Amino acid sequence: FSFYNNYFLMCYHDNSLVSASLEALIQHLVPTVDYYPDRSYVFTFLLSSRLFLHPYELMTRVCHLCVEQQRSGDALLDKIRFREVAPKLVQLLTEWTETFPYDFRDERMMRCLKDMTHHVARGDEYSWRAMQQMTQRLIKRLSALGQYEEAVAALNAVATERPASLKSKQASGQRNDVMSVCDDPFVLAQQLTHIELDRLSFIGPEEFIQTFAMKDPLENHKGFFRKRKTSNLEAYVNWFNRLSYMVATEICMPVKKKHRARIIEFFIDVAQECFNIGNFNSLMAIITGMNMSPVARLRKTWSKVNTDKFEILEHQMDPSSNFSNYRTALRGATQRSETAHSSQEKIVIPFFSLLIKDIYFLNEGCASRLTNGHINFEKLWELAKQVSEFLVWRQVICPFDRDRRILQYLVTTPVFSEDELHLASYESEGPENNMEKDSRRSLRWVLHTASISGYFQVIQIL
Repeated sequence: FSFYNNYFLMCYHDNSLVSASLEALIQHLVPTVDYYPDRSYVFTFLLSSRLFLHPYELMTRVCHLCVEQQRSGDALLDKIRFREVAPKLVQLLTEWTETFPYDFRDERMMRCLKDMTHHVARGDEYSWRAMQQMTQRLIKRLSALGQYEEAVAALNAVATERPASLKSKQASGQRNDVMSVCDDPFVLAQQLTHIELDRLSFIGPEEFIQTFAMKDPLENHKGFFRKRKTSNLEAYVNWFNRLSYMVATEICMPVKKKHRARIIEFFIDVAQECFNIGNFNSLMAIITGMNMSPVARLRKTWSKVNTDKFEILEHQMDPSSNFSNYRTALRGATQRSETAHSSQEKIVIPFFSLLIKDIYFLNEGCASRLTNGHINFEKLWELAKQVSEFLVWRQVICPFDRDRRILQYLVTTPVFSEDELHLASYESEGPENNMEKDSRRSLRWVLHTASISGYFQVIQIL
């Protein structure tokens, strides 16, 4: 009896679920004729259950329990009872497919969904139609995801091409710079916000949790876990890195000091506009690019720049005290969003790497299981709280007009590698000491060798 009691026991404190066995949590998700789980519970458990079992296994067990609980031994009575519970099962599956659609990239999940559609069809035509519509919406969403991933891959392929004009500062006159494409800081900040919101919208909430499950034995399962389970999250982090390197490239590229100073001042103004919009991710990427050592060492260039605004922005994003200044600004932007009178006021784009770090440390800092074998549901509530806030920010539609020419430039213009940045920096302002002279000599040799190697690879292909 004590085993059974612990097996299905759910522990509460102040009417809030704090721990339970995995079996009890699964059972709690299963709708009945007179019960449907709270929506916050549905989201929380669907989000974090993947730390303990595969989504396919969870769905199979929930659907099986839902059907089995209606069995009485009387076929007619069973049909009537299932007809009564079918709308609630459809509601649960609808919440699952709409909030975690990427789970259904696993063919087994789609098969299970199809099987339940056939089962529902035998008992309730209304629920069957709802299942059909739900499946159509799901397929549409997964198709959009596939197209997005292909588009990002194609853009990355274009961006990694290394045209001759990028190899040499002497040839930089052949290449457009950012100010020749857009010289209005507000417009550029708007276009950056478009890219941020577009890419945010394709990150599945489960990707945050699946970053913790990388070394999970579930990794060996076919289908679901082979499908680049955090690919959209990783693509977004890569976008941040690209923007940082683009900023540094734009600054190091011009031959003349006054042009470099003008580009720095322009990006300071863009960063300020990003802050005003609530686009903290682009803001931090710009600051990161301007603080890269190849840019920071350009003392003669920086002497021509009024850095007052930049220092204020750096202060806002100062990492000391666990980014306390930024967190205060983020709370302010979130409060503005909650009481927004316009679409623009709704925009909150967090500094994404810090959001991932917060969720990571929340996971690492608390045990997922208690000593009695129960799942620590207090931890799951906290994970869900962080991720659900992200979902609110993710669903904002960007209100600004798109400028395709600027957008194309931002996502495809080639950028320097770290070595190329250092060399370009030395060509802009010569080495100041022996260490820098040695570094320049070494970089010239490395890049020259890489260039020859690339040439012979092309010859072999031809």
